[in-house]
Amino acid sequence: MASQNITVEELPNLLADDIKVKVAGVDCDGILRGKVMSKEKFLGIAQKGFGFSSAVFGWDMQDMLYTTDAKIAPADSGYVDFLAVPDLNTFRRIPWEDDIPFFLVRFVQNEKPVSADGRSMLKAVCDELAAANCKGMAGVELEFINFQTPSQDGYGVPGLTHDIAAFLEKNAPGALRPLTAGSFSYSSTRPVAHKKYFYDIFNTSAQFNCGIEGWHTEGGPGVYEAALKVCDVAEMADKASLFKLLAKSVGMEHGITPCFMAKPIQGQPGSSGHIHVSLCDLDGKNLFARETQDPNAPWPDAAGLSDLGRQFLAGILEALPDIMPLFAPTINSYKRLVENFWAPVNITWGLEDRMASVRIITPPVCKPGATRFEVRIPGADLHPHYALSAILAAGWRGVQKKLEIPVPPVSALKPDSPRPELLPNTLDAAVQRFSAPNSIARQILADEFVDFFTATREHELRLWREAVTDWEFKRYIETV
Repeated sequence: MASQNITVEELPNLLADDIKVKVAGVDCDGILRGKVMSKEKFLGIAQKGFGFSSAVFGWDMQDMLYTTDAKIAPADSGYVDFLAVPDLNTFRRIPWEDDIPFFLVRFVQNEKPVSADGRSMLKAVCDELAAANCKGMAGVELEFINFQTPSQDGYGVPGLTHDIAAFLEKNAPGALRPLTAGSFSYSSTRPVAHKKYFYDIFNTSAQFNCGIEGWHTEGGPGVYEAALKVCDVAEMADKASLFKLLAKSVGMEHGITPCFMAKPIQGQPGSSGHIHVSLCDLDGKNLFARETQDPNAPWPDAAGLSDLGRQFLAGILEALPDIMPLFAPTINSYKRLVENFWAPVNITWGLEDRMASVRIITPPVCKPGATRFEVRIPGADLHPHYALSAILAAGWRGVQKKLEIPVPPVSALKPDSPRPELLPNTLDAAVQRFSAPNSIARQILADEFVDFFTATREHELRLWREAVTDWEFKRYIETV
């Protein structure tokens, strides 16, 4: 599937037995927005695209129009159509929807990619790497909690349709029941309790070209983790987005609601979206790997890392504080990024160090071809295309500038060493760094995108500031 090269001329044969096609694009929250159209309509627009309301980048995840000046789709434009151009090489069939053919799209306006379109953004970064005869490879690990889906009137009410949204209109989120209680990472027995759902996810992922490499329970009640099979970085971003769709869709058939919030339950570890990334040349040779261990490496942790790999790592580390909103895009994201919950809070790195922001994996702990970095900051709520674009662009900036690794690995820190620099710990602080005039985000991404995404996050912050939470009400109702 990864090597398919479908042309418009082949579509009539490819879709010969179909009467309809489903298409979707990815909005700025990583949510798939799309429609079903007749086969005849699709064949007519397959080459040049079809009109798709620009409101897709003019409202938030709940379809509320932005209260800030998100200029890519401003209200005074009347939300004119973008062109949505099908990416024919994303073709797959949706197993849980009677094998309807499916294609992802890119958004275009005035013959130029829409700067908010993460698929186009990542393609531009990949094209820049290809011009230097290299390409990115990636794997994404998604953790997510699974809730039993209630009806509108709660649990234990026979014959009623599952409806978690209606239930939450009348009940606090704490009333939701996780699939299983307790915390049993890597359990061999817990999946058996819901084995039809557990294996349906795995098997359907293979059918939907979102193959899972590893699939197991994780820390926290009802938490699973899917490690998607490593592939080309642009394809991986698509697969990570589509896996969320798959999990939620399969879950509906089993009365289960997968939740990809970064921190769904207080007091429990959050749900991560760790990203493994490497560069290779066009023949597949890993460019982060060193032929032999470097006895003169600045630290033993970097002895198996090539010069290019060290520069790429330096670029990521230098950029981290300025690109945080692309790793942690929601208010809730920062509830996960607290100490002692298996989530990084500072600018750190180290060989096989799972407590660092960037874990490097090189020989002797792996074979040279598997040399890679694991960026452990993102949560399950990440936008895969934005996050991977930021990682690749930041690392490539380090290569172009031949940057030196700016901080020692965790293993080299002494008790009297200065504490590592903390990452922004709120969305507000992260957006300020991201949008600053001298931000590295502005060096590696388009100003238009930085301004747009800043406006969308400021909208989110405004809604949060206006919200009265259960915590506030319980804390203050009798005391003030």
